[in-house]
Amino acid sequence: MSAPLRLGIAGLGTVGTGVVKIVQKHVELLAARSGRPVTITAVSARDQMKNRDADLSGFDWEADPMVLACRDDVDVYVELIGGDEGIAKDSIEAALRAGKDVVTANKALVAIHGQELAVLAESLGRVIRFEAAVAGGIPIIKTMTESLAGNGITRVMGVMNGTCNYILTRMESAGLPYETVFEEARQLGYLEADPTLDVGGIDASHKLAILSSIAFGTKVDFDAVEIEGIERVSIDDINRAADMGYKIKLLGVTQMTGRGLEQRMSPCLVPADSPLGQLQGGTNMVVVEGDSVGQIVLRGAGAGEGPTASAVMSDIVEIARGVRLPVFGQPASGLRNAQPARTAVPAAYYIRMELQDKPGALAKVASILGDAGISIDRMRQYGHGEDDRVPVLIVTHRTTPDAIDHAIELLPRTGVLAGEPVELRIEDL
Repeated sequence: MSAPLRLGIAGLGTVGTGVVKIVQKHVELLAARSGRPVTITAVSARDQMKNRDADLSGFDWEADPMVLACRDDVDVYVELIGGDEGIAKDSIEAALRAGKDVVTANKALVAIHGQELAVLAESLGRVIRFEAAVAGGIPIIKTMTESLAGNGITRVMGVMNGTCNYILTRMESAGLPYETVFEEARQLGYLEADPTLDVGGIDASHKLAILSSIAFGTKVDFDAVEIEGIERVSIDDINRAADMGYKIKLLGVTQMTGRGLEQRMSPCLVPADSPLGQLQGGTNMVVVEGDSVGQIVLRGAGAGEGPTASAVMSDIVEIARGVRLPVFGQPASGLRNAQPARTAVPAAYYIRMELQDKPGALAKVASILGDAGISIDRMRQYGHGEDDRVPVLIVTHRTTPDAIDHAIELLPRTGVLAGEPVELRIEDL
């Protein structure tokens, strides 16, 4: 059997500890599947005394990840520190220059600095693998770079943040407002230290930018993603959408059009009986559409010790087997700059508003929509709310985003609205 593949693991949080446990638990299995033993030489973390429920006594300890990254007895540097700057980026660059391959779960780093790191790695004959950076245990990176290599990808979409999906499904099942479930998620430890990374759609957008690059052969461009989080989704929206046969999801969508590359992350309505509509709790789902394969759906745990460590180990085993793929599935030097494009694809829209109880109020709203070229598919009026406000829900026929934006801008001029209207795109699946 070949010489062992020796790992240096930087970061012993939930995922890093999970990787240690898998290496220790599956010694023979990993050797059989890799064709060589997989061992851990050294580890690094800020607190050596912390109880991690794993046996670390057999490993050297490096206080400085930069030292770990450059050790002669490390073949693969496993970066699980996190963060898009600082020691995570510096240590990866040091490891590559020291002749190491790199495995990371750092989605922010790959989304923001992926292109420059890929160029560096490939110029040095090294590889960077990041299966764990997108959708936890779902093997979406390998699916797109390997299994679907013979396809022209037409669209990628999915639910890529388990915390947001938990909040939205919990609001519906318990009938609780957003603020209550947000605090519940915080107490359970589901939210990042900066909650806007989750509920603001930033975490999921990092993942979408990575998938866009792989799907369309473009340089990863996180700054071009249109981002809207779930903060303005109310329990009323969830209940009204359910009345019309829909669920609300924080949905990422990317596709290449004649105008350029669309990348958007926003709350959308999806049919309740669709795979995305049935997705519950913290689970993730990615839908990929290819010109030969059609539509495929991958579903699984989007976070957690086991699923994410499993994804890290899949990259380690790939390197142990001698598989050497470009970072984004094709040489980084050949990835092109994509022209960012705002979506112009027509869709139906959900519009919720409260109207003052005045004669002709609905007629004024319908007139604004009609003047914008928007026709109404369905409309429901609910019982009077506070101060004689009348909740009204409209589902439009397919129309353009520009037409919806124009109508929403003009609606307050009718003088019959009580508060701001809410509009959400209904995504075709």
